[in-house]
Amino acid sequence: MTAASSQVLTPGAPPLRQMLSELIATPSVSSVNPALNQSNRPLLDHLAGWLEDSGFDVEILTLAGQPGKANLIATLGQDRDQLKGTGLVLAGHSDTVPYDEHLWRHDPFTLTEAEGRLYGLGICDMKAFLALAVEAAQGLKAEQLKAPLVILATADEESAMHGARALLNSLSPDGSPDGITHGSKNGRRLGAHALIGEPTNLRPVRAHKGVMGESIRLRGQSGHASDPALGRNALDGMHDVISAILRWRDGLKTRYHDKLFSIPYPTVNLGHIRGGDNPNRICGECELQLDLRPLPGLEPDSLRAELQELIAPIAASRGLTWQLDALFESIPPGATPANAPIVRATEELTGLPAEAVNFGTELPFFNLLGMNTVVLGPGDIAQAHQPNEFLSLARIAPTQSLLRALIEQFCLTHTP
Repeated sequence: MTAASSQVLTPGAPPLRQMLSELIATPSVSSVNPALNQSNRPLLDHLAGWLEDSGFDVEILTLAGQPGKANLIATLGQDRDQLKGTGLVLAGHSDTVPYDEHLWRHDPFTLTEAEGRLYGLGICDMKAFLALAVEAAQGLKAEQLKAPLVILATADEESAMHGARALLNSLSPDGSPDGITHGSKNGRRLGAHALIGEPTNLRPVRAHKGVMGESIRLRGQSGHASDPALGRNALDGMHDVISAILRWRDGLKTRYHDKLFSIPYPTVNLGHIRGGDNPNRICGECELQLDLRPLPGLEPDSLRAELQELIAPIAASRGLTWQLDALFESIPPGATPANAPIVRATEELTGLPAEAVNFGTELPFFNLLGMNTVVLGPGDIAQAHQPNEFLSLARIAPTQSLLRALIEQFCLTHTP
């Protein structure tokens, strides 16, 4: 056997179009409805095979209490700064939202090219980015890298962010007094710089609001509508609560302001109300559901405490019991410093200033893991969660160039 034939050749990943086709063909819906919820393991298996063939060390971390769900962490190169996380993380979620197949012009699980676009469920949000990240790493060798490259695929971002929360629980340190990660429970950090490829039209995003869903329940006493004294009307009480919330909402607009956002104040939306069962009965129970979007620096727990202070005296004055419950585990607001290297790099590469958005991502969880994080991807948020979801073909080449430039800066020519 000659020396040349004895060399171990790295086969690498398949062509980009093949990766996109296989990812789109692999269902990975996450939903709070158990009937719609699916495993993301088959999709991770595709990624794991391609990344292992590309020379990455691949870990699949199962999520406790979430059968069939896992995160994937693939690492190329070693962290030469004593596992302190000096490299670049290219991250995306592996799940999609549910879909209405009858509203699609094309099969949502078949990659379809038409009108200068690629169609398929998750192509925009955000399976294409995962394939592009794998493609950007082709030809790299571990020994070339001065800092490691990590490709991260998370579970359940579209439903409850179970994947990001699991990473935070398993990797973050205990009780950091300033809320900043300085290490990890197992002596490991994923990286110093992270890019999440959510759809932003290739515009860098460094901050977003949090997302809270709250349910207020008032319980009184039903009775015959002919005599108000026979009961305690929960709907009357909720009228007072709503009036107090609207005044509180106006106060939030005055107290908090961040000019980085197009809507520069916290928002509170009264989204759903139900109460009573018949017009001739005093309403014995009423529920109001709210959507709240706090700015960075506002803690969900503090807003919830202010809501409780509004509700309690109103309920007491009307003889009502009350309950405030989270509809889901809150997504905290998050912001990456404007002078962070990943922010500056993405601004220079795109020629655009980093922005803020009103939707939630995994950014705050990654920042708590010690990474400075930017959200930037080729898709358009207007296409996300829609029938006939598509990605413009014109976005592929610029994304490839941008990812390779970031790898060059943070992994190949990196200096601590």
